Formats: sequence, structure tokens, C-alpha cells
Amino acid sequence: MMRIVICGPAHPYRGGIAAYNERLAQQLLQEGDAAAIYTFKLQYPSFLFPGKTQFNEGYAPAGVTITRAINSVNPLNWFSIGLRLRRTRPDLMILRYWLPFLAPALGFISRIVRSNGHTRIVTIFDNVVPHERHFGDRMLTRFFIRSIHGALVMTKAVENDLRQFTATMPCIISPHPLFDNYSEPVSRAEAVVHLKLCPADRFILFFGFIREYKGLDLLLEAMADPDIRALGIKLIVAGEFYEDEKPYFDLMHKLDLGDSIIFHSHFISDEEVRYYFSAASLVVQPYRSATQSGVTQVAYHFNKPMVVTNVGGLAEIVPDGKCGYVVTPDPGAIAKAINEFFSGNEDRFRSGIDEQKKLYTWDRLTEALRTLARQTGKTRQKAVGSRQSFQAVGSRQ
Repeated sequence: MMRIVICGPAHPYRGGIAAYNERLAQQLLQEGDAAAIYTFKLQYPSFLFPGKTQFNEGYAPAGVTITRAINSVNPLNWFSIGLRLRRTRPDLMILRYWLPFLAPALGFISRIVRSNGHTRIVTIFDNVVPHERHFGDRMLTRFFIRSIHGALVMTKAVENDLRQFTATMPCIISPHPLFDNYSEPVSRAEAVVHLKLCPADRFILFFGFIREYKGLDLLLEAMADPDIRALGIKLIVAGEFYEDEKPYFDLMHKLDLGDSIIFHSHFISDEEVRYYFSAASLVVQPYRSATQSGVTQVAYHFNKPMVVTNVGGLAEIVPDGKCGYVVTPDPGAIAKAINEFFSGNEDRFRSGIDEQKKLYTWDRLTEALRTLARQTGKTRQKAVGSRQSFQAVGSRQ
């Protein structure tokens, strides 16, 4: 048994990274470790957050101790949290890194904690290089990387980005596990009724928050292809705008797609996710850039084939011709794949998806983390103190 702290988003914060951290903690607890999460009491100042709210109105995950403690912009807080975790002496601290904005807080806390000479610090990198780059990103990322012992990445593309900063740091590639915490699928008929859609229509799905790099405009242009129009399929766009929505609606009207696009442009709660994936026949990710995507793992959980673009690590996760289509980020290529799927190939990928899903289990991730901990130095094989005393370091707030 190891004593493990995960530092990153968790309830009451929303989003895929929070869901991942909570599910990871549950897996570690199931395997006998003493695991707890330290999340933010301030993650982003409100003026920096592009969505409507950072918070999830749902319930906290059962059985996981979550302490709201970290203030991303307060150096006094970093010092306090660092000293608290330094004294607690967890065997392993797992950080989540996806944005250079968080590098000062996490890097400072990490440096204090590792000074106890016992705690091994590894990071799960969602991104090393952000999708939308700003001045100072590389300096901040370098500061953070120098504070940790090892890295876990989910695709080869992210490992390549990491190697721009360090050639020697221990690094393991472990793909994003299935998002199996969104309940089981429902029937298509039930999903369509629940979402108030027309049962006679066939649907493709674009899921997740909307930013320029996600390529929704490319998918809208693909929907205007004459062959796609002839199919009569509808596109469901399910996700919140993280930028100005006007250009997308202007493009939709310019292409005369009003009858083909269904916008549910709000944050989709965990309880609602299964209805969108159960209603759709195909999930499309027309990204201009990517590292990996949690959406692919939600699609796998719901046994949905995908169209993804050959950017970042998406092609590593969705084998072309086995679980869907890998295409260039171009409207014509996206339209061609959609047309081929709906021209008699709707059942073609079932067995490939079933086989691929076996690679994306949570116990594979935890084994990779244990291996990384061993590579970065000896961890205690016997935890100091009981799980109860460890989790009592902080209470759920």
C-alpha cells in the first residue's frame, strides 16, 4: 500500500480532468492504496475563465476524500500547502499539468514537498505545450518540469513535446483510460426522446467545449457537402462556447445549415452525457491540433465509432479502419469519411472497438504510475500510518 496525494481539479470543479482525477482516486482506493485529492479553492480567477462557471452542481464522488486547499495565484498559500504536504510525507504525489498558468503554484508546492527526501513527485501531462500559446509559456513549463521526478503522458506526441524540455526525465506513455463513470448507455429510442429529437433522423455528435483548435467550423463546412446533405443526417453540437459563438452561427447561416445543426451550447452534466452518445451513430472530432482527447474515451465507453483528424495523438488512440476513420483536418476529408460511414458501414467497427477498449483500463494506468514511482526512486512499500489517519489530513469541503 502506498500513500498517494493527487493534486489537481476535482469536485466541485467540473470537466474531464476533474472526472479523471476522481476516477483515478477511486481506482487507487480499490487497489488498497491510501489515496486523497487536493484540489483548488481558487483554480482560475473568474475573469480568466472563458466558460459560464467552473463548478459542477452534481454530487461529489463516493468514497474519495477531496480537500479544497490550493489557491493558484497566492504564493503564501503555495508555501502553506507545500509545508503541509511535506510534513504529511506521502509516498507519491501525482500532479496534473495542462496549462502554464498553473506552473508557478504547482512548481513551488512540488519543490517544497520533495525537500522531505521521501515523496516521489510525478506528473500526468495533458499538455506540455498548450494548444493556444502565449509569451512565457516555455519559461513557466520549464520551471515546473524542473520541480518533478517523472512524467506520465498519454500519447507519443506529448512525450515528444516533453523531450523539448528534458532528455533524461523518466517518462511512461499510458493512454487515457475509458471514461466509464458516465453510467451505462441507454437505447437510442430513449436517448432521442430524452433529448427531444426526431426519432426518424440519424445523428452525428460533436462533443465538448468549443474553441478554435477544436475545428467545429471545419465540421460545419463538411456538413454543407452535397453528399452529406443528401444523406439527411443531423449534427448535434453538445458543449459550451469558450469563445465568441457568432462566427459559428454566421457560418451556419451562410452555408444554409439551419435544418441540419442542433446546438445544445451549454455544459453537459455527467448525468446527461449518456443520452448524447446513445443518440448518435458517429462521433466526430475535427481538431486542428490535439494531444489526446477525453472525448475519444467517452465514445469508446459508449461503443461509438469516430472520425478524428491526424493531429497530435488522436490517430494513436483511434486506429484508422478499425475503430473509425483518421482523416486530414479538411472539410472534404471529413465529409468523405462521414459519407462512407453512413453508406453501409455503421456496424463495421463494432468488433474493433470491443478489442481496442481492452487497452484502456484504469488498472493499466495505476500500474504505469507504480512503475514510474519505482523508476524515480524507492517508495515505501509499507505505508506509514493508516489510511484513515492519512485521509484525515484534510476533510471534504
